[in-house]
Amino acid sequence: MDPSFILMMLLMLAMLYFFMIRPENKRKKDAQNLRDSLKVGDVITTIGGIVGTICKVDENTIVIETSADRVRVEFTKWAVSSKNVAMEQNAG
Repeated sequence: MDPSFILMMLLMLAMLYFFMIRPENKRKKDAQNLRDSLKVGDVITTIGGIVGTICKVDENTIVIETSADRVRVEFTKWAVSSKNVAMEQNAG
């Protein structure tokens, strides 16, 4: 085989790793760290777009309050999309 062909294949595999595989693994690790760090009082957004304050944390689930009416909903931790700084409450 031609040495330049082997070098080209190795270069393509390295590019595949650094531009696709490595960033995806980093995103998965960051998402898991976020879910492991959830605690009561955190304001979160679910993957469905529901925003609420955590009022209970179990091993695999969380319970959030979603409005001023104190509606509580239980979600699995994997449904958490992001942790927000503060939740704006609409008075009305």
